[in-house]
Amino acid sequence: MKKTFAALAGLVLLASCANEEKKGNLEISGNIKGLKKGTLYLKQLQDTLLVDIDTIAIDGDSNFKTAVNIAEPEMLYLFLDRGKTASVDNSLPFFAEPGKMVIDTDLETYYAKAKITGSENHKFLEEYNKVKSRYVNQELEIKVKDMEASIRNITLPETEIAKYENILKKRYLYTANFALTHKDHEIAPYLVIAETPNLGLGFMKQIIDAMSPKVAQSKYGKLLKQLYDERLKTEMPVASN
Repeated sequence: MKKTFAALAGLVLLASCANEEKKGNLEISGNIKGLKKGTLYLKQLQDTLLVDIDTIAIDGDSNFKTAVNIAEPEMLYLFLDRGKTASVDNSLPFFAEPGKMVIDTDLETYYAKAKITGSENHKFLEEYNKVKSRYVNQELEIKVKDMEASIRNITLPETEIAKYENILKKRYLYTANFALTHKDHEIAPYLVIAETPNLGLGFMKQIIDAMSPKVAQSKYGKLLKQLYDERLKTEMPVASN
């Protein structure tokens, strides 16, 4: 009888622990419409590797809720393991901030149709991506022409090459101006690092000098300064004696 009671008590304790609500300064809730069974993995980039910081099991209810601690605003990635269904559309990057965030999407268009709220940095990221996509599409059109020319064993016309370089330059300038406009948010240094690491040193220095002290001391602010200093060593013209 005592053994039976002890076993029951153990099961109750395990159930209690399993239902215990997770705590952290970042609360994430949402819904993945159409998902009946699967696993969500919340990942964080540590050095050069994506590391799991939380796991969420979905079994019958497509709603989910979790909480983790993050030191500051940064990019996180919500990976979906669909179980039996294989898909390349299984990674959802988002710019997380301490507070409450909501991620609503569906199984068929997990990344493409995701609606993410609760983060000002992510709102700016979506704003940036809308304009960036126009430049990327224009670049892609010329890349396709270049591939077709290679297949036909001919050279892409100089006018198309010049057009491509001009589009690329415009995208870089857009990124630099966007970063300067949002210099008080962590999105500014992140975009320079992720989208235009070869941005001219003059523009990069201008962005670094414009960042608020808080952003300058952030993860991405420090990484941008590090990138600038490393490039400066090799790209700075050597002064003559």
